Amino acid sequence: MLRIIQVGMGGWGRDWARTVLQPDKNVALLACADADPASLELARRHLDLPADRYFDSLAAALAATDAEAVLITASLPGHVPLAVEALRAGKHVLLEKPFAPSLAEARQVVELAAARRRVLMISQNYRFFPAVQTVRALVRTGSLGAVGAVAIDFRRYANGPAPDGHRHYTLHHPLLADMAIHHFDLMRAVLGQEPVEVACRAWNPPWSKFEQPAAAVATIDFNGGTVVSYRGSWVSPGPQTAWAGEWRMECAGGEIAWTSRDNRGAGVDRVTVRPLGQRPRRLDLPALPQIDRAGSLRAFAQAVALGEQPESSGQDNLGSIALTHAAIAAATTGAPVRMAAGS
Repeated sequence: MLRIIQVGMGGWGRDWARTVLQPDKNVALLACADADPASLELARRHLDLPADRYFDSLAAALAATDAEAVLITASLPGHVPLAVEALRAGKHVLLEKPFAPSLAEARQVVELAAARRRVLMISQNYRFFPAVQTVRALVRTGSLGAVGAVAIDFRRYANGPAPDGHRHYTLHHPLLADMAIHHFDLMRAVLGQEPVEVACRAWNPPWSKFEQPAAAVATIDFNGGTVVSYRGSWVSPGPQTAWAGEWRMECAGGEIAWTSRDNRGAGVDRVTVRPLGQRPRRLDLPALPQIDRAGSLRAFAQAVALGEQPESSGQDNLGSIALTHAAIAAATTGAPVRMAAGS
C-alpha cells in the first residue's frame, strides 16, 4: 500500500482526495496540507482523516508521517516549490498538470528527481481511457499504415456565467494553456512522435467573456511526418464535443475516427476504423481496471513499486509543456515556432 501526503486542498484537491485517493484500496492517505486555513478546514469537514492529520505546510506533514509519496494538487505557482521540497525529502511525486510555469523550471524538477532516483509523474489523466489506449495500439502496430494527417475539434460553451468573480474568465490563455495541453499531450502519446513546428492563431470571438483568447486554431508538424490540424474553443455555440475532442486520423490504409472522456468517465469513448474500400467498423474497447485520475494514480503506484518510469513521467511531459509554450508563442507573435530537438 502506497503511503501518500496530499498538498493543496482547494476544491479540486478535495475532489481528488474524496473521489480518487480514499476509494483506492492500494493507497493510504496519511495527511493533508494547505497553507490556506479555509481550504484546510473544508478538508477537515469533508474527508475521513483523524483530526491531527491536517497541516498548514508540507514540511509539517512530512515531519509527522512516514509517507513514501506526495500528491501535489495545489495551484500552479506552488507546483515547482512543493515538488522540489518533496523530492529533497526523498519522496516520490505525483503532480497535477500543468507541470510548471516554464520549461526551464520543469527541467530542473526532472533533473532533481533523476538525481534523487525518485518517481516524478504528471497526471495527464486523459491518457488513461479505453479509446486512447486502443488508438495508440492501432498506431503502434501499424495495422492501417502510417498516419499522414490528423484533424481534431474541441468545442465547449463555457461562456454562460456572469464575469464577476468567475475565475475561468481570467486564466492565462484559458484554451491553449489550461485545456489544449491535454490535447497536445494526447497527440504525442497517440502518435508516438514529437512536434517540430507549430503555427497558431488564437483570438476572442466578439461574444466571449474571457479576458484572454478562448479560441484557437493550430497546425503542428511532427517528426514522423504527420501533420495535425487543431481547432479548439471555450465559447463555441456548436455541438459540444467530449473532453478529449473529436479526432479523425488519415492513414495509408484507411481512417480512424475516435473520441473520449465525458463527465461520467468513459461513457462516450468510441473508436471507428474504415479501411480503404471497406465499410466503417466500430471497435470493441477494453475494460481498463482504472480510468482517468484513478488510472494516473494506479500507474504512479505501480511505478513506485517496480522502480520504473511511469506513463507520463516528468521527463516525458517536457514535450507536452514545450508544445504548449510553442503554440502560445506562435499565437502571440503570428509566426510559426520551430521546436528544438528533445525540447
